[in-house]
Formats: sequence, C-alpha cells, structure tokens
Amino acid sequence: MIVFLFFSYIYPDKTNQMESGNNQINIELPEDIADGEYANLAIITHSNQEFVVDFVRLAPGVPKAKVKSRIILTPQHAKRLMGALRENIRQFEQMHGEIKDTEQVALPLNFGTPTTQA
Repeated sequence: MIVFLFFSYIYPDKTNQMESGNNQINIELPEDIADGEYANLAIITHSNQEFVVDFVRLAPGVPKAKVKSRIILTPQHAKRLMGALRENIRQFEQMHGEIKDTEQVALPLNFGTPTTQA
C-alpha cells in the first residue's frame, strides 16, 4: 500500500497517480532516487515554521557520518507523515506480527571508537 501525503489529504492508492477532483498528478521516480538510501539514524529538528528530518548512515567504528538525505516539512505535513507511518505500522503488524525494538540505543552513540577522558 502506498500512502500519498498531499496538501491536506491522504490518498491511499496502489498507483503512482493521485486524483483530486478533475486534477491528476503523475509522479516520476527517477532511477537514481528509486535505489533509495539506507539510513539508520534520523535527526529531527524544528522551528515554528518547519520540521527538518536528516537521515544519516552510521557505520560501526567510523567516527564521522554523513547526512544522506534531508527532508523539510511544514508542521502540518510532519503531523500527516506521523499519522501515515502510524497507520502503515499498524497494517504491517497486523499482517506480520509486532515489530519488536530489540536494541536500546544509549546516547551519546558509541560504535566502539575510543572515548576521550579529561
């Protein structure tokens, strides 16, 4: 199931097109984007105007990580995204069973790199 977030509506659909009244939007997925980016950390910041979600790939033993993608959303779209994720997780768990959070992440993150001492 694909859930589209568009302005003030959520469109559940299985196509790459959205219809609203007489308007139709064709969505193109370029090959370089279709491959996706793996991220194992999301950093979320916000102001009164926007939410910024940075998707990061952390590698064990590597002290530096790069932001692989940055998405900027209005507060309204961030809330709709949260609702769409919640609904998709509910559907996933209904089909496949509960998603178990098996690891507790301690902050600050440490991937086996030496820690400094004063």
